[in-house]
Amino acid sequence: MTEKIQGLIIYIKKIKDNDLYIRVLTQKDELLSGLVYGGNSSKKKYIHQLGYFIEFSFVQKNTTAPKNINADLIQPFINTIMNNKFKSYSLLSIISLINQSILEGQKLAGIYDSVNTLIKIISSKKNWLSYYCEWIMSFLKIIGYEIDYKNQINKGYFNFLNNEFSINQTDNSIEFPHKLFVHENKINFHDLNNFFWIFENIYKKNHLDNLNYKMPINFINFKEIVLKELKNK
Repeated sequence: MTEKIQGLIIYIKKIKDNDLYIRVLTQKDELLSGLVYGGNSSKKKYIHQLGYFIEFSFVQKNTTAPKNINADLIQPFINTIMNNKFKSYSLLSIISLINQSILEGQKLAGIYDSVNTLIKIISSKKNWLSYYCEWIMSFLKIIGYEIDYKNQINKGYFNFLNNEFSINQTDNSIEFPHKLFVHENKINFHDLNNFFWIFENIYKKNHLDNLNYKMPINFINFKEIVLKELKNK
């Protein structure tokens, strides 16, 4: 019996008329890529969209041949996300970070469930931004750069040189936005701006610099539109 796997589509490229090449983050916390014959046809196009969750099977003639993927659309559905500018930009930012942080053949335990849960929250909640920030910190832990902020509530500053918390501010520290992770709190520009600065500093220094990459453009776009919205309030 052919195994059915659930996953999130994180990359799509049209090839040869109506055929698609797709990359999927699977429930096994791995990337799997393959071809969808007729995937861009009128009958199948609605299934194979960036950010959609699918249940799929695949066949492969031999180890060197591309996988042939056959998929069906599953929950969580993301209609409410795609109809909201900020939510849709957040989804694209999540996908861009995944694409830049995991390679095919690599396994990052917990990443699929974390993304699945976050997308359900973004889809269903009005006040979802603090959950996005919480996921970013979880994402750092999953890829190996954990910041133990939950046990540092009494320390209000974060040293961006040694990644340690302190009670008093120093030349190399920035105020850490602990209030951002209390979901009932209202988010302000200052806290979110500091949060993005801290995340980018850690991610660039530990991950991107090793690969000579830049921050993904879809993450930058989301950061800019949400900060602009808060700044104008």
